[in-house]
Amino acid sequence: RLPGKPLLKINGLSMISHVFMRAEEANIGEVIVATEDQEIMDDVKKNGGQAILTEKEHQTGTDRIYEALQKLDHKNIDLIMNLQGDEPLMNIEDIRNLNDQMIKNQSQLGTLASEIKNKALYENENIVTTWIGHETFLYQNKDINVLTDPHFTQRASPLNFAGPKRYMAPGMKIDDLPNIDVVTISHSHYDHLDYMSVKLLAEKFDNILFLVPLGLKKWFESKGIYNVRELDWWDSLIIQETLITFAPVQHWSARGLFDRNETLWGAWHFKNKFHSFIHLGDTGYTDDFKAIKEKLGPVDLAAIPIGAYEPRWIMEFSHINPEEAVMTFLDLEASKAIGMAWGTFILTDEPVTEPPRQLLKELKKYNIPNEDFFTLKHGESYLID
Repeated sequence: RLPGKPLLKINGLSMISHVFMRAEEANIGEVIVATEDQEIMDDVKKNGGQAILTEKEHQTGTDRIYEALQKLDHKNIDLIMNLQGDEPLMNIEDIRNLNDQMIKNQSQLGTLASEIKNKALYENENIVTTWIGHETFLYQNKDINVLTDPHFTQRASPLNFAGPKRYMAPGMKIDDLPNIDVVTISHSHYDHLDYMSVKLLAEKFDNILFLVPLGLKKWFESKGIYNVRELDWWDSLIIQETLITFAPVQHWSARGLFDRNETLWGAWHFKNKFHSFIHLGDTGYTDDFKAIKEKLGPVDLAAIPIGAYEPRWIMEFSHINPEEAVMTFLDLEASKAIGMAWGTFILTDEPVTEPPRQLLKELKKYNIPNEDFFTLKHGESYLID
């Protein structure tokens, strides 16, 4: 359907009617159409099919397909076709690979936190990493419970009525969290340091410790939060039996117009006898990752940003793209990696669901198995026995 034009008809029948006729001839049992167009939805229903209304802001047919797949039982889908024709098309194999990866994430790589919270999340007897959304993770290493860059409110903004609004709700609520020992903040931007989130956490957990980059302790104290330690690059401390190190990456900081780079930014590295994990925060691509590997050793699991990268002429300095994320994975010599910083807030120009699709392409190019570098659903947990 062209913008502002009526639905295309062939021999008096709409295109949708032709799709259903051909499906019947091919003995296809059910046709599901993903569309933002109410008239197309009505036409689908007239033909006895199922229509899924998708978001109007989707720029591509592939984004519509991705949203529809999230609402369906993927295992029963045998054929996926993109008829929108308004993008450099992903071929059927690429879309099926995406679908297979989504199924794998749900059935093999992860479990919804709500399904395991009575066991792994509260006992801390397994290595568990739960993606709550954006760059917020609950990391549990059989020793301490860590929350990274906690963000549980509706906007990544100093204002509660304007600024980037959530595309997806947090995968867990603060009330559902186990006892939190440590919170880490990678830098001061509003999508990483959210005032209401840290305030509620400080009120809920009496002994919670906030680890922050150099210069940020003053901000926390101004908000009435005093159990705070600030670290410079390569500083370390031990919490119980876990060594925590603050490592340099390439980014910047600011919360207002006149405080640019007055506080540090960086990655948080955790290591104990059971497991090692690094949360990179936001970063551009540099040799910092090789330096981290040399100083701290290969890591068992890395949380690596894969989104917020377009346009490159603006974002390249401070945000890696999916190919650079794969290069980062290799530089760190990580055993496994989880892609973060996508699908939660719409902060940059790439389609919201593009990063995981592009990640799959880059993994294939670098001959890295999908199960080594993967994405999780919001609220999904990756367990290591």
